[in-house]
Amino acid sequence: MTCRIHFYLLNDHYSQEYADEHNNGEPSEMNRKFLWEDEFAIKTNVTKVDSRDYEMYPLQGKNGEEAFTEEIADMRLFYLMDMDTPVAVVGCSEVLLDSYFIEENDDEIVLEAYMKGEEPLANPVTGIYIASRYFPESLIRTK
Repeated sequence: MTCRIHFYLLNDHYSQEYADEHNNGEPSEMNRKFLWEDEFAIKTNVTKVDSRDYEMYPLQGKNGEEAFTEEIADMRLFYLMDMDTPVAVVGCSEVLLDSYFIEENDDEIVLEAYMKGEEPLANPVTGIYIASRYFPESLIRTK
């Protein structure tokens, strides 16, 4: 099966009451429900999504020429699995997560994750959202 992933950043100022009163219950340009959305499609076979809470995520990369690995605590990670083998991992800091839903159809799995808008965040890797308070200080440039 293919897998579609949606991460939504909720707008803290959204008012369903206002939407009901002024726009037939729908969000509008002046009353947006989401500040942004990221959507990904995984074309590799995915048979299930394994949600794990309060996991450690190993953020890896290069800072200039120097390789680094920083462990990010308290992450909600979604392992996209083909049988018992992970093919990809996406997720966010637990403090960011409002809710999530996983829906399986005949030929597709859809993961929707909703993140709270009041918490600043960083998106250093596609599909990984880290609350700013948990972002490694060693990776923050001050210049």
